[in-house]
Amino acid sequence: MTQKIALHTRLLPGKEADYDSVHATIGGDLDAALRTAGVTSWNIWRSGRELFHVVEVADYQAMRKELALNPVNIAWQAVMSELLEVEDDYSGDDMGLAKVWELP
Repeated sequence: MTQKIALHTRLLPGKEADYDSVHATIGGDLDAALRTAGVTSWNIWRSGRELFHVVEVADYQAMRKELALNPVNIAWQAVMSELLEVEDDYSGDDMGLAKVWELP
């Protein structure tokens, strides 16, 4: 069964264009790392500095543990740390946003 996880992150002021540019093309090595970690889909929407992610993954906690040690993700997170208000080193037990409601 696939988990669908919603996330929210925020850009540093003035980093919107940089973030969009960095995400214009994701390298094959990062794509492979995400897929190896069980990610089947990752979508990001941006409204100003606010970022909203929906991740479809086999096991979100297992993915985070695997990516925390992956050199490709570590390098990617170093780039993201220059753009995001709060960086993520994948060491915590983040569970994403709590679902409040769903249209049945």
